[in-house]
Amino acid sequence: MKLSPAEEELMNHLWILKKAFMKDLLDAYPEPKPASTTLSTLLKRMQDKNYVGYKVFGSSRQYFPLESKESYFTKHVNNLIKNFFNDSPAQFASFFTQKSKFSEDELRQIKASIDDQLNKKK
Repeated sequence: MKLSPAEEELMNHLWILKKAFMKDLLDAYPEPKPASTTLSTLLKRMQDKNYVGYKVFGSSRQYFPLESKESYFTKHVNNLIKNFFNDSPAQFASFFTQKSKFSEDELRQIKASIDDQLNKKK
């Protein structure tokens, strides 16, 4: 199940903090900060979606991610490839390199990364 943009923003703070109480999460936001009730609602939804867990310390909860950022991102890139590029990583890569405004140096870095992965598969 996908996170909403507001949930993704909160999840990004949680990925950075690794473990956080409500105060820590509020402090992570720039001004104007969201209401704590808003964050509580988002956290409850994210718990229901199995993205966030918590430990109870007295009357406080310490929240933590149940899924890594890499795992979350990987699932969504794979869904993007499946749903928009006919399940073809080659079509995705072609679109990605042609339509993005990468510099020549950035494209060389991408190519080097691909070459490195190809060498590891040998």
